[in-house]
Amino acid sequence: MAEEPIAIKLTRDQALVLSDWLYQAMHRSDVLDDLLKTDRAVWSPIYAISGTLERTLTEIFTPDYDERMKAARQRLLVEMYGSDDEAETGETAS
Repeated sequence: MAEEPIAIKLTRDQALVLSDWLYQAMHRSDVLDDLLKTDRAVWSPIYAISGTLERTLTEIFTPDYDERMKAARQRLLVEMYGSDDEAETGETAS
């Protein structure tokens, strides 16, 4: 039986931040390697997601990539936590 692909929609900011995180985790982190040793099949979807993001995001090749990444992270934190103060700490007010 052929499997139907699953589509995941992300905002450009979400895609950019996820792409950067995946790159860090895949290429610079021994922690992820240790976790994935228990289930090597997980590499298949991780590579698929990472490859799709890299082919889609032109921002990763621009000279101002660091500034774009910082701005995208800030917008996502503000969206999740509601204000710049909460975004900086990653905590919500009680």
